[in-house]
Amino acid sequence: MSENNMNVMPSRTEQKTQAEKKLQVHNLRISFRTSAGKVQAVRGINFDLMKGETLAIVGESGSGKSVTSKAILGIQAGNAITEEGEILYNGMDLLKIGEDDFYHLRGDKIAMIFQDPLSSLNPIMRIGKQLTEAMLLKSRARRKSSRREFAARMDQLSKRMEAAAPEKSAEISRQIRELKELEKASVRKEQAYQAARSCAEEAETECENILYLIGKNAWKDLSDAKKVKEFTRRSIHPDVMPEEEFKQIREHVDALTRGLRACQKNGDFSDKASSVQAIQECLKKALEREKPDYLEKTWKEAGHSESLEDGFMKEFRACAETGIRRSDAEYTERRRKALEMLEHGMETLASGGPDALIPELGPVCRAVDESIDPMDLVKDSMACTFTGNMKYLTSRWREGLRSNGRKEKKYLREKARAEKRAAKGKTWTVPAPTVIDMDTVSSNMERVISGLKDHYEERIAEEGTEDKARKTEQVIRDLEEKAAGMAARMDKWTARNKALKLMEEVGISEPRVRYRQYPFEFSGGMRQRIVIAIALAADPDILICDEPTTALDVTIQAQILELINSLKEKRNLSIIFITHDLGVVANMADRIAVMYAGKIVEYGTSEEIFYSPAHPYTWALLSSMPDLDTKEKLEAIPGTPPNMIYPPKGDAFAERNRYAMEIDFEQEPPVFPISETHWAATWLLHPDAPKVDPPAAVTERIRKMKARAAEVSGNE
Repeated sequence: MSENNMNVMPSRTEQKTQAEKKLQVHNLRISFRTSAGKVQAVRGINFDLMKGETLAIVGESGSGKSVTSKAILGIQAGNAITEEGEILYNGMDLLKIGEDDFYHLRGDKIAMIFQDPLSSLNPIMRIGKQLTEAMLLKSRARRKSSRREFAARMDQLSKRMEAAAPEKSAEISRQIRELKELEKASVRKEQAYQAARSCAEEAETECENILYLIGKNAWKDLSDAKKVKEFTRRSIHPDVMPEEEFKQIREHVDALTRGLRACQKNGDFSDKASSVQAIQECLKKALEREKPDYLEKTWKEAGHSESLEDGFMKEFRACAETGIRRSDAEYTERRRKALEMLEHGMETLASGGPDALIPELGPVCRAVDESIDPMDLVKDSMACTFTGNMKYLTSRWREGLRSNGRKEKKYLREKARAEKRAAKGKTWTVPAPTVIDMDTVSSNMERVISGLKDHYEERIAEEGTEDKARKTEQVIRDLEEKAAGMAARMDKWTARNKALKLMEEVGISEPRVRYRQYPFEFSGGMRQRIVIAIALAADPDILICDEPTTALDVTIQAQILELINSLKEKRNLSIIFITHDLGVVANMADRIAVMYAGKIVEYGTSEEIFYSPAHPYTWALLSSMPDLDTKEKLEAIPGTPPNMIYPPKGDAFAERNRYAMEIDFEQEPPVFPISETHWAATWLLHPDAPKVDPPAAVTERIRKMKARAAEVSGNE
């Protein structure tokens, strides 16, 4: 295996924690076609994003940070070339899915905050419209998707239950049919409840708006009172607002509307505030009422005396667990068969190379695809992406056989022509041919097959230790979540109320006033808060922050960083934070990847990067950080980043590195492990390299940070 792929294959320890990984990036290589040649923007980077953590990617402009983030979101430029790699999310390789699949991921599962908030907002559309537009557009698609996934999951479960107990096939069919009917009826009831509650929330919002305007002596639009009356009428529902409560509200609404014209003439609405407050109190009481369990309620309404849990669900769980046990045993055997095929594929590749393996790949891929259990809630990314990866590598191999020779010949002709011109005193540069590295393709085939083989060996060995009752409970809970998704209808009133709550959550004062304003009426920090609210509207799993504080002053930067940190804790978000300033992520990153010239040159926890930096580029970034305690002039990084049309032969940072050795200009450094969580790609870590200490500015900064940390710890 080549050095470029040293950190590509996850270790066995990493594979065991695969369920905790939200995103995996393996050996990602992205280039751009330009008139001057191919720009190699990202050159084989690897990282994982764990659930609930913040990963910071730090580096100068042009290092490949934003290119990586846009590849994750599927919004690459038209001239981008994804030459190699995988971006794995929930059993999918994001580099190989289509726009239809990305439609369900982008915004819903993976959201992004861009650098300039003004360019992310429509300048002629009100903020409220921009907040609710995506909610309304995606609501119908989300319900449709939940309905489809519910039906598919239920059908898979019923097949397993019937296969486990064929003699009870009729009884199982009855159970499944009854559960589907229960779910459908409960969904209808919940939709009616949500519609009524949404109207009650909107009526309360209108009351707050009226009270706010009365307090400022600025209430002029009397139609607001009619809205309150209409919304309260539409909120009549036995579980939201019974008829008796509505009668009380109607008396207060009549008191509110009585004499409004006279108040409008004298401009004094202060005596109407008590009526509005009385309406608001009734609405708050209605909204505080706990939502019933509509599945249980539907079951009771059907005439059953025992509870759903003690009756139907107890029997259904037992039958479902039997089906899942039998299914797991069947898929374990399928994995054993796939494992044999993978071992045979490894032998074929070792003896005959890709040319011998490719004709035999069809049965291997089919065996792997048939071994993927559709009942697994956490997708097995290595198995799900195996066929796609092998097809991609096969096409790369065939393309290399077909075009490499032709490109090499063309390059030699142009090089000879350039040499003739050079002899006449004319300069002529010939870019290197963009040929496919056949050795890398072959080693990647070996990596994919051996990785899945090792992974399946572990899964087969651990099969007997899985808690089947827990898995059954997770499957049933997943069905309940899909049913809830079917009921989650988003109308314009619900979207408006959610938008107002989001605006409050991100720290925007007077959200009801701000809701109707335009972006130009907001400051830079407030616009960025709006962009964050839009990104959070769909409750994503992953939030990508692409230099969200660059356009803001230092004080606002701190507020936005604190906001992102608090939202991460509250929503258990996984965050990728991209920045060129190490100081920005000092108090928020769990792990840091330092990126230079398309490569990650150092990787570790936040403490390791700040207190034990190992790469000269990390030292340079730390030396250039502003510090209130330092009176000395900041150290600038000399020189400029290399031209990535012609990447350097050795270490890309060598030309700007005052600690560079001769080998740095001749050979690219491999990854040197420092600890289990910390590594760096620098020849200074080689056992034979001379001992080099970080610059005095970095050493002094580390001393101060440690002293400050000790002081804070002592005070606590």
